[in-house]
Amino acid sequence: MKTVHVLVSGIVQDVGFRYFTSKNAKNLGIGGWVQNTPDRKVEAVFQGEEADVDKMVELCRKGPSSAHVKDVRITEETNNVVYDGFKTY
Repeated sequence: MKTVHVLVSGIVQDVGFRYFTSKNAKNLGIGGWVQNTPDRKVEAVFQGEEADVDKMVELCRKGPSSAHVKDVRITEETNNVVYDGFKTY
């Protein structure tokens, strides 16, 4: 089980990025959450099998077609939190 915290910057708000993230995470069976930040970034936590989490991170590097991703910062989490499903805030 792998858990990562992701912070995506660029043109990532008001372009369907959270919907894109949620849809793909659910399709991959990933737990966690996604939300917008006050400084116009998108923040997410992904938890699941390593290959699925890595795939989700790669999807975030591209984003939906209307987004322009400038940077993706990834921090591996080492806490004991277990996420039940994927939530959008």
